[in-house]
Amino acid sequence: MVLSSNENVMNTASKPMYEWKDINWRKAERCVFKLQKRIFKASQRGDVKLVHKLQRLLLKSWYTKLLAVRRVSQDNQGKKTAGVDGVKSLIPKQRMALVNQLKLGNKSKPTRRVWIPKPNSDEKRPLGIPTMTDRALQALVKLTLEPEWEAKFEPNSYGFRPARSAQDAIEAIYININKKPKYVLDADISKCFDKINHSKLLTKLQTYPKLRQQIKAWLKGGVMDGKDLFPTNKGTPQGGVISPLLANIALHGMEERLKQYAESQRWYTENGVHLSKSLRRQAISLIRYADDFVILHHELEVIEECQEIIKEWLAEMGLELKPSKTKISHTLNLHNGNVGFDFLGFNIRQYQVGKHQSGTNNRGKKLGFKTLIKPSAEKVKAHLIKLGEVVDSHKSAPQVALITRLNPIIRGWSNYYSTKVSSETFSDCDRHFFEKLKRWAYRRHPMKNRTWIMRKYWHTEGNDNWVFSTREGENPFRMARHRDTKIVRYVKVKGNKSPYDGDLIYWSSRLGKHPEMPAEKAFLLKKQKGRCAYCGLTFQDGDLLEADHIIPKSKGGKNNRSNKQLLHRHCHDLKTAQDKTGTHDKRAIGERSGVR
Repeated sequence: MVLSSNENVMNTASKPMYEWKDINWRKAERCVFKLQKRIFKASQRGDVKLVHKLQRLLLKSWYTKLLAVRRVSQDNQGKKTAGVDGVKSLIPKQRMALVNQLKLGNKSKPTRRVWIPKPNSDEKRPLGIPTMTDRALQALVKLTLEPEWEAKFEPNSYGFRPARSAQDAIEAIYININKKPKYVLDADISKCFDKINHSKLLTKLQTYPKLRQQIKAWLKGGVMDGKDLFPTNKGTPQGGVISPLLANIALHGMEERLKQYAESQRWYTENGVHLSKSLRRQAISLIRYADDFVILHHELEVIEECQEIIKEWLAEMGLELKPSKTKISHTLNLHNGNVGFDFLGFNIRQYQVGKHQSGTNNRGKKLGFKTLIKPSAEKVKAHLIKLGEVVDSHKSAPQVALITRLNPIIRGWSNYYSTKVSSETFSDCDRHFFEKLKRWAYRRHPMKNRTWIMRKYWHTEGNDNWVFSTREGENPFRMARHRDTKIVRYVKVKGNKSPYDGDLIYWSSRLGKHPEMPAEKAFLLKKQKGRCAYCGLTFQDGDLLEADHIIPKSKGGKNNRSNKQLLHRHCHDLKTAQDKTGTHDKRAIGERSGVR
């Protein structure tokens, strides 16, 4: 049953047994995770019959439905975006009604077409926004399918997967080339989400009929662009909860195809020794992040052959490489006017160095080069343009408003690049942006001299003489700088690890150490031992975390770490509502968190 309005959500289900605020989320997550872990283990063993049996059980689970509805109605950034039925922003009663309605079928509402601009391009990317019911059902199916495919996915696939990030892909490239220069095929799949062959994808899923019918209904559901309905004969709509997982399934097998090609070759070492099968497989690497991937090998002929193999493999799925974004380069030497390559916003390149600066290989032999991974020039330029646009849009705004808008942008961008050789780039960004801020300040006070202006907006804090900050109050409000971000080397996730494998020690050790995790949240994670201060549940990778003031600022609470705690987004919403009404039930909170 598809919802048509907010009223229908409340009226189409009987009165639930529980209220939303009384749900034991600890028990729900524990029960769902146990089943997911069993699906993962069964998939690893190749026990297809047990996998399907457990998936049916998980799809019918009330706890799984609760988590699916919570994800799309509370946790997702697009929770207030409506589909073709106009339903959004569900209240607790509507969420419970939706939970009781979730059931697999063979029908689907069309997605609503929304066009968003691509960064640094005049092109626009089409998004397909499903209805709230379809979103919740897709989240339910994803919770069921993901553990099965996490046991199958290739080790060097990183995009749209739990507990894996762009930093893992970049680190995998570094490990692959840091001891030996290689040729690289840097490729991009043209309109990957829009061209995937439906029948090939459904065959590849190898799931049971009822689940296959529901996924087919989403793929064939059509798109509403304004008042016009267009059929969808191929592709998976970007914007759907399950679309990234389906795209990963469609692209699964690329790496193994190249490994099979390597096995069929007769490759030798420099000394004429024939390579074993395992060494031939290791000699060639494909590292993929979503629809972007690179292929690495030390011989040009092998790279060119791999390009043709991948073209044929993609054609079977209805896909093709994008010529404008596909090129062959070399990590150290000039090839066709190219040296090095850009991938996921990083520039990856090797440089010739003298004997006293070069690294060594595993045998202690001098390499004669070093591998440096930096922010790409294109991304640096786009970042500075974005900061400049923020400054231009705050010409008449107070300094505090400008700093408040700039800080998240500067910190987020710097954190993304904080795992590689970025110190020099950070200093360059600060130097260029300093000139932009000076022009902003001069424009505000055309009748004042430059010394007066600089003293008003820039102050000395400790050993820093040029800090863009305010003097109001006891704690001056300062602008973040790129160079304040520390460079911390990233530890790549192990190729065969998954959050569903049950290795809590491994995954707990990674919690809070992700380069995109803000320092304040990392501090609170360590302080709270990885648990939400409200519900007591252990944070999991992918949870949305928000810092909360223990004593609200409206009641005199200070804005420092000692007065902050880390909560789930949905827990933060509940606590904020209780702060406003003053109806905190400490006994209930203690029961939910397991505290006595």
